[in-house]
Amino acid sequence: MERTKLHESIINNSQMTFARSGGNGGQNVNKVNTKVHLILPIGALDGLSDVEIERLRKKLSANINKEDCLFLDVDDERYQERNREIALSRLEAKIVQALVIPKKRIKTKPTLASKERKLKLKKIRSEIKKNRGKIW
Repeated sequence: MERTKLHESIINNSQMTFARSGGNGGQNVNKVNTKVHLILPIGALDGLSDVEIERLRKKLSANINKEDCLFLDVDDERYQERNREIALSRLEAKIVQALVIPKKRIKTKPTLASKERKLKLKKIRSEIKKNRGKIW
């Protein structure tokens, strides 16, 4: 994955629509379309291999519609331009995060000291429970 090529691809292929948003802005909220709805066709992304695109589809399936487009809504700020910037950066971050391959966990065995501690605690617990019996 080439990050600059991906960034350019997102900017060139994304489509934005705007709507009135709730939240901050006072009476301005009812008049100005500041909410950004960003749509990006996954097939149009450059700089990704077929394997990476499949990983993207799997990880971001909640944000992909029937037309195989990735979507994102942003209405954090009062200004449309700022919401555009946030939407583009969030989308890129989501894509990059989805493409990260997690490291496999290497199983380790318990140490001798931890085994001994466990046995000691079990013995103490056993004694406590044994001493709960009736006194004759």
